[in-house]
Amino acid sequence: MRRILATVAVAALAVASPAASAPTVPAVPIPQDPGASSVVPFLGSPQPAHPVAGARFAPRHPHMARNDRSNLHDDAYQSDAGWTPGPLGHDPSVTSTLFTQECASVTFDARGRLLTVCVGLATVDLRLLDPDTLDVIADYPLPPRPASSAEHPFTAFGGGGYFYLDDRDRVVVPTSDGTIDVIEETGDPDSPTLALAKQYDVSAQVGDSLILSALPDWAGRIWYVTGSGVVGVVDPDSGATRARKLPGETIGNSIAVDETGGVFVVSDKALYRFEARDGSTRPTPYVTWRKPYDAGHRQKPGQSQVGSGTTPTLVRRDGHRFVAITDNADPRMHVLVFRAGPRDTGTQPVCSVPVFPRHRGDTDNSLIAIGGAIVVENNYGYTGPEQNPPSGDPARNTPTTVPGLARIDVDYAHGTCRKRWTNDEVRVPSSVSKASAATGLVYVYEHPAAGEVQYVDGEPAAGPEDPWYLTALDLRTGRRVWSRFTGVGLGYNNNYAPITLGPDGTAYVGVLGGLVAVRDTP
Repeated sequence: MRRILATVAVAALAVASPAASAPTVPAVPIPQDPGASSVVPFLGSPQPAHPVAGARFAPRHPHMARNDRSNLHDDAYQSDAGWTPGPLGHDPSVTSTLFTQECASVTFDARGRLLTVCVGLATVDLRLLDPDTLDVIADYPLPPRPASSAEHPFTAFGGGGYFYLDDRDRVVVPTSDGTIDVIEETGDPDSPTLALAKQYDVSAQVGDSLILSALPDWAGRIWYVTGSGVVGVVDPDSGATRARKLPGETIGNSIAVDETGGVFVVSDKALYRFEARDGSTRPTPYVTWRKPYDAGHRQKPGQSQVGSGTTPTLVRRDGHRFVAITDNADPRMHVLVFRAGPRDTGTQPVCSVPVFPRHRGDTDNSLIAIGGAIVVENNYGYTGPEQNPPSGDPARNTPTTVPGLARIDVDYAHGTCRKRWTNDEVRVPSSVSKASAATGLVYVYEHPAAGEVQYVDGEPAAGPEDPWYLTALDLRTGRRVWSRFTGVGLGYNNNYAPITLGPDGTAYVGVLGGLVAVRDTP
């Protein structure tokens, strides 16, 4: 692994961030450890697509780009699923591009090009990338991360980690300077530059805390939250903003919105539904209801904070609205489903299902909602990329997480839940996993422990110590369909970044080395 780190550092120097008006910069692949050649590159076999019958997702948000293209969690309901297909496993190829930053959140403009915010230990850049080659078409430097982020560099997601693409192909991104910037493509459509179109200053409301996420409600007002528990809203025409602080509570993830005007926020204590009140020119965040949950008493390994690690996931069924999160209970965590309408003030969940082993279950990623199913992953045990020491001895490869994914089937009409399957073999340290209704597959980013990897020579001890795979599971059964090896070492660790399915079926994964793309061979 020391070889990987050294190579990454040297090669990265040759890929300096271009100015916003610079010509296209060819992609440089993330370096690969020589030991990677000993790993079987593909496990399993392709299977035909099994589309999910009757799957319904969020309606198109009037102020966001199309579903599956607009933000980290795919749509306004934060479902982490959609009709965009992913790879089926037909001789999938792997390409990558090297930066000194992790290009986690990925969106797609009207031409299918990638707009991604890449976050490093100190620097943050918005980049426009070619979807096939991953070449840099344009680059826009954002304010650098503050020194306080250095204390927890791999779990501090504010200042650009979450952003969204609006209905005019403009990136709306919170920055480390306490502003929400609107950045647009200008100039030649084939070779555009990136330029600041508008800026909202909310620094007086957020103080020293970083803006974690921003998302518009159905009226176009821009909502934002901070890790310190500030919930604010901006009028996009006047720029006027008001905010309120959740006393004694913190926020660790993004928000969800629906067409009733609801804005859903999970703190480390409770689930909230907000609305904007007190006029359209100076809107004020107003709490419609608050639903406490068992937040637990410890920050488990794999979490960025105490409490639920999930962004709220919304579901609309038979005229009723629901919201799903996880708690942080011991001895076992639970998937919780609540009613989510504006008048659903009851605090008890519709249903609750325990998942994963006793005292060894948590998640720090959003749930997948597809059809009547909810899929949850286990991140227990992941403490950051440094947990796998460069020992040089693959036999000392420490499991990065307790294995586990589970599917919960929800009967929304009758208010019941049941566990349909559990996969207790696949280890998913920290990925925001995705499901495709077109293929019927769940895509996860897997990190096997020593002895769980198949090697060309049949000797696990001879292989690399830190392998990563894109793995496809059958949504119907939870079984592994196929796994495509992507790379070895720190550069290929996704560290809480999502899998994003592109318009052409490519799966993109943000990694600490930059960005990886996996696509079927035509």
